[in-house]
Amino acid sequence: MKSQEAIQEDEERIRQRVRALPDDKQLQFFKQAEQELKDPDTYAVLNYLFVAGLHHFYLGKPLRGTINLCIFITGTVMLFTGLVGFGLLLIIAITVVELRDLFNSQSVVQDYNNEVMEKIYRTVSQDE
Repeated sequence: MKSQEAIQEDEERIRQRVRALPDDKQLQFFKQAEQELKDPDTYAVLNYLFVAGLHHFYLGKPLRGTINLCIFITGTVMLFTGLVGFGLLLIIAITVVELRDLFNSQSVVQDYNNEVMEKIYRTVSQDE
């Protein structure tokens, strides 16, 4: 994971490049960005309330979301079988792994948004 400083530098670099675009291209960039950028608070809430990996689906990472969801569901099902200890261990393990994303939700989403803005910038600037 990138440092917060590197993420902020990336964002500033992208913003400077967008400011250099003609007005019509800037408008096109911001309209598209408004539709595609994600909210860090929504990501954090999805992570906090549903450890099952829904926050990964929110950022367009279906594989990781599916893996988390499967582990969580498997652990939950095991709680109601003879494997209570192993089920609890799976749920605790997935929770611990996802705590990092919860505590770094601002950085995770800002880095994702930087990637989206970079992609939009390339698309908009190629139209020139």
